[in-house]
Amino acid sequence: MVVYSFYIFDRHAECIYKKKWTPRPTSTGSKAQQPNGLPDGASQPKALSAEDDAKLVFGTIFSLRNMVRKLGGQEDNFISYRTSHYKLHYYETPTSLKFVMVTDTKSNNLRIVLHQIYVSLYVEYVVKNPLSPIEHPRGIGVNCEMFELGVEQFVACLSSTRFCKRPI
Repeated sequence: MVVYSFYIFDRHAECIYKKKWTPRPTSTGSKAQQPNGLPDGASQPKALSAEDDAKLVFGTIFSLRNMVRKLGGQEDNFISYRTSHYKLHYYETPTSLKFVMVTDTKSNNLRIVLHQIYVSLYVEYVVKNPLSPIEHPRGIGVNCEMFELGVEQFVACLSSTRFCKRPI
């Protein structure tokens, strides 16, 4: 399994943590293509900034979550969606923190994995940290070295085919 990126959004729609490992593949049309993979006559697409990418991801999950609730009722939950190039996994905590992971299309549902990241990493290293702010105003994100190291190790264990030997 390939993990492309991971985001955490607070209840005020601010991205408080983002991490990218590999770039997400982009779709190309069925037209004739240049050697760089772009259709003939097309210019190189501009890469989004990290902030714009986070806004785009939040807008997508916000819209899809609302659509699922309107079509299925309040008890239905949005868990993930898949395109031909990637799969987006979603987990929302009772305190309205939103955990989002973007992976390749072959991955199974990662809702339990996102819950584990919340319980064993976020709560342990961010919530219980007396130096970490309770709210993250104006986009001030999670700044905890132990949390970042834990996420790196957790994703490395997910991405590898062998099981992780050390507990996180």
